[in-house]
Parts: sequence; structure tokens; C-alpha cells
Amino acid sequence: MNIIVVGAGIAGLSTAWSLVKAGHSVTLLEQGATIPNPLAASGDHHRIIRRAYRASTGYGALITEAYDAWSEMWGDLGENHLDPRGFLCVSREPGDEAEEYREGMEAGGWPIDLLDPDAAVKRWPFLAPGSFRYAYFSADGGALHCRRIATGLAAWLRAHGANVYENSKVTAIDADSGRVELVSGETLQAYRVVVAAGAWVLKLFPELSGELKTYRTALAYVEPPADLKAAWEAAPVILDVGGKTDGYMIPPSGGAGMKFGSGLHKVPTSDADWNREPVEGEGEAIRDLFSPPIARIQEYRVTEVVTCAYTFTADERFLAHETGRVLVVSACSGHGYKFGAAVGRRVAAAVGDGDTAGLKRWLRADLG
Repeated sequence: MNIIVVGAGIAGLSTAWSLVKAGHSVTLLEQGATIPNPLAASGDHHRIIRRAYRASTGYGALITEAYDAWSEMWGDLGENHLDPRGFLCVSREPGDEAEEYREGMEAGGWPIDLLDPDAAVKRWPFLAPGSFRYAYFSADGGALHCRRIATGLAAWLRAHGANVYENSKVTAIDADSGRVELVSGETLQAYRVVVAAGAWVLKLFPELSGELKTYRTALAYVEPPADLKAAWEAAPVILDVGGKTDGYMIPPSGGAGMKFGSGLHKVPTSDADWNREPVEGEGEAIRDLFSPPIARIQEYRVTEVVTCAYTFTADERFLAHETGRVLVVSACSGHGYKFGAAVGRRVAAAVGDGDTAGLKRWLRADLG
């Protein structure tokens, strides 16, 4: 089957990978000058993978499949791009997100190491004494090296016969005919079109604006105090710092520096290209959200601020939409990267067998 995939983020790359393995003829179109596109949500250096989810979401049960899909990909690429350093959560208030994640881990029967504040500070000296109720660690998590994955997948696709085009922005898609128009005026046509355009999907399918919303957010790369560098080098990823701060931290990994990110620091936008330049003081504002429970936060020097654009559904679940010959996939909502390889396998399977309804249930983690 002749298939066009629009977008070379993790969902598009993984879908193309799975389609090629299934014997399809694949053309992959990326609007950016390079793969990975640094402006894409999955174009940054690293992202968290972890098993922790609220017990009610269903996504925690899908992580096993995600790990299996990544393992298949590592075998094909000949390299493993997962740093399995585990994850840490810190609870500061009863019922905060960290505690909800703990309940989800316990409900799933996944082991955690629960530490009181004194033991946690002794193990991770960057934590501020007296600023949290408890901490817990799971070995079942770490950091995925996004840019290395994208580079490897693009090379693998080219080596296995896929047509991979950069600087190929899609401006219109005719769903009935499967015709794709590029900004250059060139047109391509395929039996099926898979659109995995991330935050740019609403420019192609504005009718999805009732289900998908676009947000602009920013991430801060920081350098820790010199006496804490060794502790951070050996630290797990910090999935949640408790309280009302929706924030995560990734220690130095895969040649990239330490990153602070927060869901509190995002703004709605109607345009994925809007305001992509960092604002003065933005990095320090993100950094300061993490105190408490991080000690001596003012001593962390901001080295870089990176902006990102994401699509979210209201319930933070993934979405598929089929119209004519086109299948639109949005596996984002701020937590989709860890499922990227599994999403690609599932989308490719649905294109092959026509079970779009089953794909939608899986993307929404409707496991009942």
C-alpha cells in the first residue's frame, strides 16, 4: 500500500518505521529543515518514560507495551536510546499528584522504595529538609534520548527504502483523494495519508479545534551548584515535586544538560508558531517553581530556554480521527512521547487492518 506520513516527530517516525516493516511503500514529509525538528514537541534532547499514572487513567497498564515497542526499535536501530535511571516523586501535600501516582503504582502492583524526608535528603542532597512529607523511588523509568532516536529512525527509514523529505511543509490535504499539497506547489498522492503533525495539525484540520487545543510552553536548562553536580549526575528523573507544582526534572543524560519543565508554565495559543522566542526572565521563573522541594534554587544557573508547542485534549488522552483516506493521530497531551514506538505500531496495524475503532480505544486507554 502506498502511504504518506505527514510529520516526523516521534509518532510520525514510529508509524513510518512500522509501516515499512509491514511491507508498505512509505513517504515521510517533515516541514522542518532537519529531522528532528527542534521546534517540534519531540525535538528536544530528552523526555521521561515512567510507569506511574493515576490508577483511573488506564495509561499505566499500557507502559509494558510501550517498553516492548522500544525494545523492538532498539533492535532495529542497533542502539538503545533509553537511560534507565528510574524516577523519583516527592509528596508535599495530602492528595497531591505525587501521591496519586503512588496510589497508581500500588494499585498496579509495581514496587516502590518509600523514604521518609531524612532518608530522602541523605540519598538525594539536593532536596530541602523539612519541605516535603515523603519521597519514593521506582527503578521502572528513565530518560529517552529524543534527538538520537529521531536521527536513528530517519537513517533507518532511508536505508530501508522509505522516501524521507525535509523542508516539505504540507499546506492542504484532500481527504477524499489522498492528495497532499506542499508549500512549494508540488502535490503527492497516496492510498492512505497518516497525519501526525503535532501542534500543527489544526492548521490542516481546523475542524478538530473542538477536541484539540494548542499550548505554548517553555523548558529551562540549568546548571546546578558545583557541590551538587555529582548527586544530580547519579539522580533519577524527578517525575513530580508535589504540592501544586506540576513540574518535572531530568538530570544530565545522553550528553544533554539538566532540564526543568512545568505544566504551570504554558499558555493557550491558536498558532503553533506563535511566540517561539524565549521571554526575558522566563527560565528563572520556571526554575523558581521548584523551590520547595529543591534546596538552594537561586544557585541553579539557567543556561538555555527552549519553547515547545503541544496539543492537548481536555482529558489529556490521545486522539485519532478518520476522514476519507486520512487518519489523523494526536498522541500528545504532554505525556505522549513515552508511548511513541507503541503508537507507531498501533497506527500501522490500524492502517493495515482497518480497525480504526480499536486504535481509538487503545489511544484513549479504554481497557474495559
